[in-house]
Amino acid sequence: MRFLKDIKGVIFDIDGVLLDSMRIWKDLGERYLKSRGKEPKEGLSDILFSMSMEEGAAYLRDHYLSDETSETIGEGLQGMLRDFYYYEVGTKEGAEELLETFEGKGIRMTAATSSPRTHVEKALERNGLLSHIEKIFTSAEVGSSKHSPEIYDAAAGFMGLRREEVCVIEDSLYALRTAADAGYFTVGVRDEEGESDQKGLEEAADIYIGDLSELMNKIE
Repeated sequence: MRFLKDIKGVIFDIDGVLLDSMRIWKDLGERYLKSRGKEPKEGLSDILFSMSMEEGAAYLRDHYLSDETSETIGEGLQGMLRDFYYYEVGTKEGAEELLETFEGKGIRMTAATSSPRTHVEKALERNGLLSHIEKIFTSAEVGSSKHSPEIYDAAAGFMGLRREEVCVIEDSLYALRTAADAGYFTVGVRDEEGESDQKGLEEAADIYIGDLSELMNKIE
């Protein structure tokens, strides 16, 4: 394969690729309601998953917590999310070994994430991964979501590499398609709590893997 021959740098997504964190985005609302003594109805996670934090807080107020304000609920959700990253989330299987393998082969590593910098940096540091990543780029700081390749271009530019020299590793189909359409080599990673269209992810990616150890086996 061309991976070792042509790829000189990697851009990792963080949630669902390096960190086993996707579940929090599905059960955050349920966690909050239970902490307030409320029992969530079946299907709440699916309703909230596509909403912004502000929209989700308003929904919880309207349907469960009429005695609280959206602002108070939003602050509670943000606090739970922060605590999850700071103290609870672990890594995806094979993450540390893969980073060490890339490092040993002289492949440069950056990360691109839609999550808050403070959250992912704390989680990566606590799990011993942060030192392997040269720089983390966030959508908020770049000013563009992963519907645009701007965040990947920023990471590639930092490494001084052309798009065709860089591999983007993602678990979300829309983000992987953005990278692929821009000319990056792509690896799609299956996450049980993430992308629902795994067939689409497999078809769009140059390489599709069930876990990170599979990629390590391909490059050794």
